[in-house]
Amino acid sequence: MNWTQQLLQWYDVHHRSFPWRDTKDPYRVWLSEIILQQTRTEQGLPYYLKFIAAFPDVVSLAAAEEDTVLKLWQGLGYYSRARNLHTTAKQVAHTMNGVFPNTFAELKGLKGVGDYTASAIGSICYDLPEAVVDGNVYRFLSRYFGLDTPIDHSAAHKIFKEQANSLMDLTDPGRFNQALMEFGALQCTPKNTHCMTCPFQSSCYAFNHDAVQQFPVKRNKTKVVKRNFNYLVVDDVDGKTVMEQRTAKGIWQQLYQFPLMESSETKLTLKQLRTQNPLGSLLKDHPFSIVKWNEEPILHKLSHQHLAVTFWILKTDFSIPDGLDRDQIRRLAVPIVLEKFIEKYFIDQP
Repeated sequence: MNWTQQLLQWYDVHHRSFPWRDTKDPYRVWLSEIILQQTRTEQGLPYYLKFIAAFPDVVSLAAAEEDTVLKLWQGLGYYSRARNLHTTAKQVAHTMNGVFPNTFAELKGLKGVGDYTASAIGSICYDLPEAVVDGNVYRFLSRYFGLDTPIDHSAAHKIFKEQANSLMDLTDPGRFNQALMEFGALQCTPKNTHCMTCPFQSSCYAFNHDAVQQFPVKRNKTKVVKRNFNYLVVDDVDGKTVMEQRTAKGIWQQLYQFPLMESSETKLTLKQLRTQNPLGSLLKDHPFSIVKWNEEPILHKLSHQHLAVTFWILKTDFSIPDGLDRDQIRRLAVPIVLEKFIEKYFIDQP
């Protein structure tokens, strides 16, 4: 039994069952791949089911409002994926008559679809012999073959893709790709590896050189930026508040938030807050009180940023113009750290 047959045999016994593995519909495979980018499968599955229920085909997704798509995506993070998802749906629906392309080059031409996603869709739906290369594949192949090219080096993708392509079962490329990814996800894991039950143990370079945790090699560590966010939450006489949409480019672009003041200090004083008040003239001629909702900042970790988040409650007997009530707030797409606050402060209150 050769290497590829051994992998496929392992997959037949150990693979998990997911709805996107029971179809060759490119819409459903594409949707699953976009959702599962940088997201654990267990976390992504409920979102996949919600999207399929709301948008059973690419035409219905294309017809949706962007705010509706972002709201459904809320909590998954990396919101550019949701915006690209919507853009591609409109591209396929409006310029391709609702039919996904069936060549590797055309798939890569879709917004938000890179080499990995195009390889997954192409191999699973159209039997295109294009190997996938993701974190699981980097880890598995680097350990087994002792590939020491840093995976954050520009040459890495080409080297690993050629290696994976050379191993591919050309009679069923989709099954091969899913087996390759599944092995990295379940067997050749980042930590607490299952080497003692691994079918490739005897010929694995890393295992036989006691170097499992040295692979894959990474050249640079991700630099984490620390930021301090202060949200000003107006609570007027009618229980209404003020929110704004983030238009600047970034991870939360197009999401809604309370007026934000970013500070260099982790903890602001009331004096600093009043002096730098980003609300402008909204409450200028009306008395209001300010209290800190959370005494200690809430630490919200993103991939490249750690946010220290403080909510300040501005109570006023004034009825603010165009204020948003609880039902309106509930319908807005917001970052998950704001969603949790809204549930506790606005929704759970009697």
